[in-house]
Amino acid sequence: MTPQNVAGCFFDVQGGQVYAHVRESDGPALVFLHYWGGSRRTWIPVLQCLEPGQGFVAYDQRGWGDSTSVPGPYGLEQLADDAQRVIGALGYSRYVLVGHSMGGKVAQMVAARKPEGLTGAVLVAPAPPAPIGVTEQVQEAVSHAYDNEAAVLQGIDLMLTHGGLTPELRRQVVEDSLRGGDEARLAWPRQGLVQDVSAGVGAIEVPVLVLAGSHDKVDPPTVLADHLLPLIPTASLTVLKDTGHLSPLEVPDQVAAHIGAFVARL
Repeated sequence: MTPQNVAGCFFDVQGGQVYAHVRESDGPALVFLHYWGGSRRTWIPVLQCLEPGQGFVAYDQRGWGDSTSVPGPYGLEQLADDAQRVIGALGYSRYVLVGHSMGGKVAQMVAARKPEGLTGAVLVAPAPPAPIGVTEQVQEAVSHAYDNEAAVLQGIDLMLTHGGLTPELRRQVVEDSLRGGDEARLAWPRQGLVQDVSAGVGAIEVPVLVLAGSHDKVDPPTVLADHLLPLIPTASLTVLKDTGHLSPLEVPDQVAAHIGAFVARL
């Protein structure tokens, strides 16, 4: 179910258009960047828990959701450029980036560019700036994680969640994972996952809130504490209770509460 007062629209990016849901409002808007395998739908449970007047844009990154037809490249620089194109088109004077997993790494890259209007960033189970323990075997395994429905379901149960998901959300994760374009699916495990962006993130000057899942097997709190926090001087870490990697779907109330408090402090 889509949150109230939301408009669907397309935004021009290099080579095509990405599809978004937008809600207008005063105050800092939230710019939602989904994980590898997700879509704008990943954020719906969180959006439903936010204040009804909170403005936002949640869009399908190129290669995913209703943006699957947008051609590559699908690398992190291109995804960061796309985010800035969407933000620029909306004309936000103040905004907060909210990135999950791959989207969290994209958010780090955007924030490192010090764009005008950026007032903060919330990184939800973000991929760290530099790869930690990613071998060629890991890359190969990840590149096959979305080969078919059985593979996606196995990933949900073994890697991505802690408490499980409702049947509806399980179906959504399967649909989103399988819908991604072939090139977009492979770009993350083969390139984005191992790309080292740590040299840039020290330039981030806005407040950064890192939300880590207590039972996250993909980007555990200890990894983020050791390999992300020391690199971003403005970052602080909060651990979400009883969740794995897909915290926006597992504990959207906690994610929304922390985002709301963070924005209020700004």
